[in-house]
Amino acid sequence: MVVQQKASGGNIRRWPEGQVAPVNLNPMPSRDEKPLTKNSSPTPRTQSSRQRPDGPSIQARLAAREIPGTPSLIFQTWQDLLFLHWALPPTDLQPFLPPGLQVDTHQGKAWLGIVPFFMRGIRPRFLPSVPGLSNFLELNVRTYVYDRSGTPGVWFFSLDANNTPAVTLGRSLFNLAYRRAKMDASVGDWIDYSAQRPGEPLQASYRYRAAGPCRLAKPGSLEFFLLERYVLFAQANPTAPLYRGRVHHRPYQIQDVELENFSSCPLQWNRLDPPAGPPHHSCFSRRAKVSVHPLERLGSHSEIPSPPTT
Repeated sequence: MVVQQKASGGNIRRWPEGQVAPVNLNPMPSRDEKPLTKNSSPTPRTQSSRQRPDGPSIQARLAAREIPGTPSLIFQTWQDLLFLHWALPPTDLQPFLPPGLQVDTHQGKAWLGIVPFFMRGIRPRFLPSVPGLSNFLELNVRTYVYDRSGTPGVWFFSLDANNTPAVTLGRSLFNLAYRRAKMDASVGDWIDYSAQRPGEPLQASYRYRAAGPCRLAKPGSLEFFLLERYVLFAQANPTAPLYRGRVHHRPYQIQDVELENFSSCPLQWNRLDPPAGPPHHSCFSRRAKVSVHPLERLGSHSEIPSPPTT
């Protein structure tokens, strides 16, 4: 990958293509940041620390890419996606997950991601897209989990968007943590992207562009672990039922990315400890055409079906 950051002195720091920035598993926040601690609000959730070594099998991860057996509800296109990820100890995230979900790990590390992108052409099945409603900006903060059946997926801490109907429907129909934000973007030689949530003092800004040829993530690789996710988990509030949903798209065509500017402040919007330094992994994908499928409610362990393994 290609990673660039505006350092404090105005210089550009660059990690050579194919290398990952050094990982600090005990990052220290800057003086003006107020990270969430386990004694501050919101209160971390209490659950078992039991964890499988590196979670679901490769077979279970590959099976999630299969076309779901349920009808599509919504079609949409994700465009110009920037994936930024930081590694951290699993114990830093597990307390903030709902019961029934376990932190998924790659080589013993959990990963926290920020993904800004362009939502395009969103529409219900059998209906056309609507100008002004079907295209908007979205930025999500996420980590990677699996449920009691061993199904791997994504847990969203937040999904910020600059489209009020999308925020309302995302919260009411899919139980996802959508939030309204002021967002702006321009696309040229570079993509300039910014977001600011009402009530938060810090604005997130990104300047990035694709670099190098397209490739597919290899099963078992870190990129496969981070990007090849076709299941989402959702919960309207801490006492509400937990749901699991499926999306389907072709595997991401990913590229290295030149990152001239980035921000980790969306983590602070969610009262998560901000990492120190640049992302440990970053990449770009031009486009994914996506179908969204119905949610299913998850119950007790015996009520959760096991995922296919072939």
